[in-house]
Amino acid sequence: MPDMERWPTGRLLSTAARLVEHAWNEKLRGMGLTHAGVIVMEVLAVKGPTTQSMLAQTVRVQAQTMGKTLARLEAHGHVSRTRSISDRRSQVVSLTEAGVHTLGLATQLEGEVLDPVPVDTAKLRRELQALVRELANNTSSAAVSEIVAASDPGASQGEAHS
Repeated sequence: MPDMERWPTGRLLSTAARLVEHAWNEKLRGMGLTHAGVIVMEVLAVKGPTTQSMLAQTVRVQAQTMGKTLARLEAHGHVSRTRSISDRRSQVVSLTEAGVHTLGLATQLEGEVLDPVPVDTAKLRRELQALVRELANNTSSAAVSEIVAASDPGASQGEAHS
């Protein structure tokens, strides 16, 4: 591996994120999940049943990308889709009981990815949360604010966290 001592912090963060996501996806594959699927399931667990288009907006993906993710989740019994009563063109997506159970297992697996790493993962998590919030607070970009709000609905702009 190239000399990481010379890498800028952004490259270290990006590489670490990709490695963690890859390792987590390897563990999730046996449950018929991907990282993207877990994100969708987490949104459903918090928000409850919602339309496919609202899910796509919430997780910031194209509708067709969401459709593919939902097809995989539905094929494995993690979610169900039904026609909306108020708008027959829309589908309402719900987390199934099996999906709730699988989401719990997926959350456990995420923790296991970092278990062998000799770092204080709780401290790392707090530091990363602070980093994300501070970077979001220091930018006037609406897109950045929306990303943070979507991933941390309890955080408000300008709120200091540590």
